Amino acid sequence: MTIAVYARNTKENFPYYLEHLLAISVKENFSLIVYKPYLEFLTHTLNKTFAISSFSNSEELVAKADCVISLGGDGTMLETLEFVRRSGIPVLGVNTGRLGFLATVYKEDFEKAIQLLINKKFTLDQRELIELDQTSYFNDVNYALNEFTIHKKESSAMINIDTYVNGIFLNSYFADGLIVSTPTGSTAYSLSCGGPIMVPDSDNFIITPIAPHNLNVRPIVISNKKVVSFKVSGRSDCFNISLDSRSQTVSNSSELVVKKANFSFNLINLEGQHFFETLRNKLLWGIDKRH
Repeated sequence: MTIAVYARNTKENFPYYLEHLLAISVKENFSLIVYKPYLEFLTHTLNKTFAISSFSNSEELVAKADCVISLGGDGTMLETLEFVRRSGIPVLGVNTGRLGFLATVYKEDFEKAIQLLINKKFTLDQRELIELDQTSYFNDVNYALNEFTIHKKESSAMINIDTYVNGIFLNSYFADGLIVSTPTGSTAYSLSCGGPIMVPDSDNFIITPIAPHNLNVRPIVISNKKVVSFKVSGRSDCFNISLDSRSQTVSNSSELVVKKANFSFNLINLEGQHFFETLRNKLLWGIDKRH
């Protein structure tokens, strides 16, 4: 078994986790490969050498790894999608940052989580992805785990977004932007704009306007078997689009189409974990703040 480790170069990801993994790997007889920039960061910062193999890109990870541990928060987890891509290699998120709906393993439970992982005491949570039909903007990674977003340029006026579902006109959104969210992304940007929370296997998209001019325009839930398309216009001659945290600027002449991707992101769900527990813990449901 080979476990890949992906992490950003931050002090929260100092060598505690890697040193623990190394010790466990010797005892349990599995291999480690680590994201090369992170390994170089630790080596340079600590002036310490780690005798571990590394990977630099998606091809190297897919060729070597059986699973991936993502050290960080949800942003780090989203970045692992760029390495795992369409391979189906499962990912375990360890939360070394703040709030995390995807990185569900607390750092205090790290060692226990690794034991569950290597003993295969987990299920795979197959998370649906949203895909942008046009590959020219994001190259081969034209898909997202959380959401696809259309947004005005920073200082420009609101934009008009004509939206169609399976070719049938839905609405013209006059707003700062529009989010098309997966169920996974329902607890992310869409939630902050008033969208509903959905369980991961809902098989739906949420279309959520960002600061709409007409306050009667509310989020709507549609089947993810539908194809959603857009025509954007406004005073500016361009606008922004994003897939999760990756952004591009496109011209007003562009027509955009999104749909459900034909593959999934496999999230490792350790024994004893459940999405409802994550909701209660992360959103503090049931906590009496009067005390």
